[in-house]
Amino acid sequence: ESFFMEDTLEYLGIEELSSMLRRREISPVELTAYFLNRISEFDPKLNAFIKVSVERAEEQALSAEALMAKGHFIGPLHGIPFALKDLIDVKGLVTTGGSILRRNRSENTNAFVADRLFEAGAVMLGKTHMVEFAFGGTGVNHHYGTPWNPWDSEVQRLPGGSSSGSAVAVTAGMIPVAIGSDTGGSIRIPASFCGIVGFKPTFGTVSNKGVLPLDPTLDTLGPLARNVADCGLLHEIMSGSNPNHSDYSVFRAQSLDADVNDLIGGFPKEYFWSDVDKETETAVRASAQVFSNLNIRVDEISIECLNDLTEWRRGPNTIAVESYSFYREELDRYLDQFDPIVSSRMLAGRDVSAVDFLEQRRKLENIRCAALRALESIDFLITPTTPFPAPPLKEVDNDENYHEINGMCLRNTSAVNLLGFCAINLPIGLTRSGLPIGLQLIGKPHEETRLLQLAHAYEQSIGSFALHPEMSVFE
Repeated sequence: ESFFMEDTLEYLGIEELSSMLRRREISPVELTAYFLNRISEFDPKLNAFIKVSVERAEEQALSAEALMAKGHFIGPLHGIPFALKDLIDVKGLVTTGGSILRRNRSENTNAFVADRLFEAGAVMLGKTHMVEFAFGGTGVNHHYGTPWNPWDSEVQRLPGGSSSGSAVAVTAGMIPVAIGSDTGGSIRIPASFCGIVGFKPTFGTVSNKGVLPLDPTLDTLGPLARNVADCGLLHEIMSGSNPNHSDYSVFRAQSLDADVNDLIGGFPKEYFWSDVDKETETAVRASAQVFSNLNIRVDEISIECLNDLTEWRRGPNTIAVESYSFYREELDRYLDQFDPIVSSRMLAGRDVSAVDFLEQRRKLENIRCAALRALESIDFLITPTTPFPAPPLKEVDNDENYHEINGMCLRNTSAVNLLGFCAINLPIGLTRSGLPIGLQLIGKPHEETRLLQLAHAYEQSIGSFALHPEMSVFE
């Protein structure tokens, strides 16, 4: 007989769940059944999953249980349920990429990250909804429906995109952790709107093999979870560098509990503050106090090349060129089957000349170099993740506002991708009307470990983030 507390299981992190599995307080089969039950209870309203793979999940849970019965634990992810954004291939399942064009194409291999997670013993409960071909920051999908942000049961608000379903599933406690992808903010925007942690590592640290591309020069896979440590563990396993620590506490001690004293942070004066609403700005700026309690100095700094980024964004959209180049055949033959909010953005790449595209890439490289020079004496940056909390869907989903609001959602996050940095969204509180506010910590290229240590220290000092929407209203 299991004696776990029924009402709290859905909000536990990997560390607690893993130690419960180890102590035999719950079995992988029971844990999987518990979350599948949450999905059947809440997903009809929230629409986070495009596919719930019940039989596969039950099989994986049974095999985890058989190993554990022999006293064999693969590592901290063993028996832990997770979900994948539906642009990551899993053998025998369809990868739709959020598009109706691909709804009948079953995959015959696993993506690299799917293999890594399966090898770590994790149990896949399904695949999550996303913006069509991952091209959009709002979370809107007209084919499969837009997932419902659980922070408001009355008014449908943006979940954030493009990893919309992954964020909603974690926020609602339908799954402990999920994997998303981020080309211009697609992990961090939904994490910000939904009040969870979302981590985008430096481009190239995680293999994109078996993942549907949007822009192969920027696409990055990363985790969405309830705490920083879970993101760190998932990243380590997905990036393939993981020695599979047999125990979560070993991972934490080795990877996260480092001393972050004497680091220097900066609020950039340029670029990140336009259109930021008052409550968001106040909360983000107040984080300086938390850092100073950790003996971390935060200065206002000037990074003038960010003004060049504003100018650069008015030029040809390189992501549109990359995505048009990949989806050109589908766009030529089946344009009417695309969501117009996506096809119009891709088609903007069709007529950009090679010369203009290369010139744009060269300018971006110059801005990257200038940004790195400007940050020589600074360890990390602090900005709002999104300029405002999740707006109502109907204010956004119309011809007048969509592209403008989509651009505003993406503005602060896409700068990180374009500059080649890594970043994490941390939920730091709620607005007066009860919506999550996201803080973005930005690290330099390949400084994931330090960024995670910093985020972990911040999270510990504000009390691990127990922000959960009231789910009983959805029952």
